Amino acid sequence: MGRPAPRPLLLALLALALCQGRVVRVPTGSLVRVVDTELVIPCNVSDYDGPSEQNFDWSFSSSGNTFVELASTWEAGFPAQQYRERLQRGEILLRRTGNDAVELHIRNVQPSDQGYYKCSTPSTDATVQGNYEDTVQVKVLADALHVSSSPQPSPALSLREGEPFELRCSASTTSLLHTHLSVMWEVHRGAARRSILALTHENRFRPGPGYEQRYHGGDVHMDTEGSDIYRLSVSRAVSADQGLYKCVVSEWIGEQSVWQEIQEKTVDVATVVIQPTVLRTAVARNMSVAEGKELDLSCNITTDRVDDIRPEVTWYFSRTPDSTLPGLHVLARMDRDSLVHSSPHIALSHTDARSYHLLVRDISKENSGYYFCHVSLWAPRHNRSWHKVAEAMSAATGVDVTWPELDYQVYLNASKVPEFSDDPTKLECRIVDMKRLEANVRFTVSWYYRMTRRSDDVATSELLAVMNGDWTLKYGERSKQRAQNGELIFSKEHVDTFSLQIQRTTEEDRGNYYCIVTAWTQQRNNSWVKSKDVVSRPVNIFWASEDSVLVVKARQPKPFFAAGNTFEMTCKVSSKNIKSPRYSVLITAEKPVGDLSSSNETKYIISLDQDSVVKLENWTDVSRVDGVVLEKVQEDEFRYRMYQTQVSDAGLYRCMVTAWSPVGGSLWREAATSLSNPIEIDFQTSGPVFNASVHSTTPSVIRGDLIKLVCIITIEGAALDPDDMAFDVSWFAVHSFGLDKAPVFLSSLDRKGIVNTAQRDWKSELSLERVGVLEFLLQVHGSEDQDFGNYYCSVTPWVKSPTGSWQKEAEIHSKPIFITVKMDVLNAFKYPLLIGVGLSTVIGLLSCLIGYCSSHWCCKKEVQETRRERRRLMSMEMD
Repeated sequence: MGRPAPRPLLLALLALALCQGRVVRVPTGSLVRVVDTELVIPCNVSDYDGPSEQNFDWSFSSSGNTFVELASTWEAGFPAQQYRERLQRGEILLRRTGNDAVELHIRNVQPSDQGYYKCSTPSTDATVQGNYEDTVQVKVLADALHVSSSPQPSPALSLREGEPFELRCSASTTSLLHTHLSVMWEVHRGAARRSILALTHENRFRPGPGYEQRYHGGDVHMDTEGSDIYRLSVSRAVSADQGLYKCVVSEWIGEQSVWQEIQEKTVDVATVVIQPTVLRTAVARNMSVAEGKELDLSCNITTDRVDDIRPEVTWYFSRTPDSTLPGLHVLARMDRDSLVHSSPHIALSHTDARSYHLLVRDISKENSGYYFCHVSLWAPRHNRSWHKVAEAMSAATGVDVTWPELDYQVYLNASKVPEFSDDPTKLECRIVDMKRLEANVRFTVSWYYRMTRRSDDVATSELLAVMNGDWTLKYGERSKQRAQNGELIFSKEHVDTFSLQIQRTTEEDRGNYYCIVTAWTQQRNNSWVKSKDVVSRPVNIFWASEDSVLVVKARQPKPFFAAGNTFEMTCKVSSKNIKSPRYSVLITAEKPVGDLSSSNETKYIISLDQDSVVKLENWTDVSRVDGVVLEKVQEDEFRYRMYQTQVSDAGLYRCMVTAWSPVGGSLWREAATSLSNPIEIDFQTSGPVFNASVHSTTPSVIRGDLIKLVCIITIEGAALDPDDMAFDVSWFAVHSFGLDKAPVFLSSLDRKGIVNTAQRDWKSELSLERVGVLEFLLQVHGSEDQDFGNYYCSVTPWVKSPTGSWQKEAEIHSKPIFITVKMDVLNAFKYPLLIGVGLSTVIGLLSCLIGYCSSHWCCKKEVQETRRERRRLMSMEMD
């Protein structure tokens, strides 16, 4: 059949290609295949720089002379008629493996397929460079390979780990050609398969991946029986040997040192099932052991293995019954060579073939927990190595370490009970009825407080302090700050006595207290473990909360006296519900209502504190520094004396008493304060009455003038000798139109003639002098605007008594007088007006001169023209 002409586009592309030379290659020599196998002939082009995808044509000849078209990669009508049906069925196909390579596949090779196959590439090159085709010979042989399992049919082997097994496979060939066989054993487990051991066509053994060590150790090997039996031997089966075993046989032929695999056959030989080794471990369940005794646990092993196996036993300890936790602690281990690894106080022994004992000496509380026994069975291999065939973990065995019960009682006693607030409290927690006290036992205490509530309320306990096994003391939130301040003291007074002291018991401390004594036992590693708690009965701390009562009574031994005599007043104190009181006394004086200086004002005179220290309070009379005395007559009685009394001392006198309770050490707490009844000093006298007034001859002055103010004292009643009178005079000013501001002190002159003048911020000066027996002059020199306001004088008379002492009378005040300070307008504006008038005159004359000159010299023509234009307009109007 002729080849169709190439397409124009393809021909153009091929013509444009620059051929550098090509080489078409197929396998050299001859290819040998067996009937019903598949034939694959590769063909590729090299050394060619042409189109990106090369085309191939295949031809066949049975004798090598005349070739018939078989298949083509680019012409659909290329194959001959007898091959088109096989191409349609897929028995013959072309598979491209690259742009310049293709494979010819012929399935189910038949004897008629023996012959010569030629691979060629179509070419439109103008010049032929290289070879464009290549030929290979194919020989087809009859199937002479026989493979079967031995014996027939394939049995199922059930084995235990460590047992040997053998598998046989029969393989032979009757081929007339000189062929060789290769045998390979495989094990299949589901979809996975593993190569075990192979005998190649070159008579070499090749172990599969993972079997190298077992092969070299002799555990897995293969040999032959006769000429066609191939035997796989496994000396000791392991769990990984389970699966379906297959025998894979390949037939090979060699030509010119080149080997070809001509066919391969596989046969199922046997299914091997590895039965797991039965291994059980049993340990006695929960048990109790007394402290200090020995713990003996037995691990019993049950297995179905009777061959040479060796167990490995390991004992574990855990605080929880979960054996899967990674934190298991290894106690002891016996390996398969019977070597024991353990600590000095732990022993592991092998009493019989299937029993292993764990012995823990001198057991303590820390040994309480859960114990596990782990067993591993090891079996020997062919090369004297060992492999693990089974392992098992026993169930948890709980061990509770007990010790002889510590028998003791706890008694809480209040050795100090408060009767009042701030009294100390002391509680003693005692351990009584102790039956056994060993060196490895110590006691600690925990203190608790519970507030007293109504019966329907729930009382919650608060931790005050706790002492741990290592004697460290930790405070609760309620007592932490008070303990740091030293108000609460927790101590151990004896081996069996603990105490709690409250230095100052407050209202919040009332309630129930109880203690818990804890026994601690020392362990082997010198740690301490809590063994027992005993709670005491509560003790109620309570006292009646009554209000403090303090009563002070004052009396006057001499109800009437004259000025100059001594005034005496005693104060008697009584109290209730105050603990160990001490009293402090303060003498107060309240002036009569009519006293202008301090109306209804209470003054503190002298005080005596709880430590009997006297202090002058507001007693400022320098001439009578020692004129008042306050003393303690008895623990609850005080006496006040005032010597050489004066008329100014009149008023109501009281004792203010404060009761103090001791807190601790030198500290005191104020408990109550009370004021006594008043004792009045009222002088019955018919002496003179003094009045004061202010007069001024200059109530309105001009700034800079002199202001004169006279304070005039008048006397009503009995006349006095001037030598028997003296006055303290003080001047004050309120610099405002009203009396809404505070008065400002200006100057004073005492009865001894000493003048005291205040410092002022402006330039005016003050002078004060006595101008008469009853007149005092105040002058303001160089008055200023700030000197205006209301002025008044304050006078304190002093009168000599018949006894010769000076008596201070009540202070009197004059009515204020208003002083006005004016400004001299004429003098203030005289010079500014003269200067202004002069400057205005000069500026006016200068302006006139400038205007005249300007009109005469610069604007003359303009004026004439203006006049002419005006005349013209006038004549026009007349017309």
